[in-house]
Amino acid sequence: MHGVRLALSWLTVLPVRSDVVDARVARHAIALAPLVGVLLGGVTAAVLHGLAWLHAPSMLAGLLAVGLLALGTRGMHLDGLADTADGLGCYGPPERALAVMKDGGAGPFAVVTLIVVLGAQASAFGAVPWGAVVVALAAGRAAFAVCCLKGVPAARPEGLGALVAGSQSWPVVALWWVVLAAASFLVVPHGPIVVAVALGGVLLLVRHTRKRFGGITGDVLGAACELATLVVLVGCALGR
Repeated sequence: MHGVRLALSWLTVLPVRSDVVDARVARHAIALAPLVGVLLGGVTAAVLHGLAWLHAPSMLAGLLAVGLLALGTRGMHLDGLADTADGLGCYGPPERALAVMKDGGAGPFAVVTLIVVLGAQASAFGAVPWGAVVVALAAGRAAFAVCCLKGVPAARPEGLGALVAGSQSWPVVALWWVVLAAASFLVVPHGPIVVAVALGGVLLLVRHTRKRFGGITGDVLGAACELATLVVLVGCALGR
């Protein structure tokens, strides 16, 4: 249960505390993170259903869903997406990129990336079946395990990346993504293709950030989460 508590503490604003935070518990938390995505997806889908019942315009409903998720997750993944975009967009060696990411400010790459990603997510939220919302948010959290596969190093000797890097095995990753592909088929017929594309996008991101930064950081995990969520949402919306 320590892994469940840590996952909820890390990934939501729920008042849950984990008294044990070490490499073993962190490994379990990353492996169980998709369940937190299911929880967030269920709440978001329920809100979207309520807004549709109130005849809210789809874009308004989507924007409110994006805002709800930002509040429910402390905006942590969005912060990681912004920092990763700035790090990838800057010139210089890995040390320079990591310094830019750690700075905390939002540069032009971060701003444009957030506008595009949040705008696309808001548009898609109002256009996809509610089941796709659950699959998309679970896929976003399943992206954490992809970033933390064995053999993927941490870019820094400290921080979240150092705690969880290399902690996940291929069977765990494969199990979650197969489950997501099967669930997505129940939502839209082309769902498994969309999930496969999302997985491929996360793998490419990990490969590129490993080359650019020397490994993963906590920010890369947040960026991978938002990327996978976006791909599943957009893919399901385009097929309707």
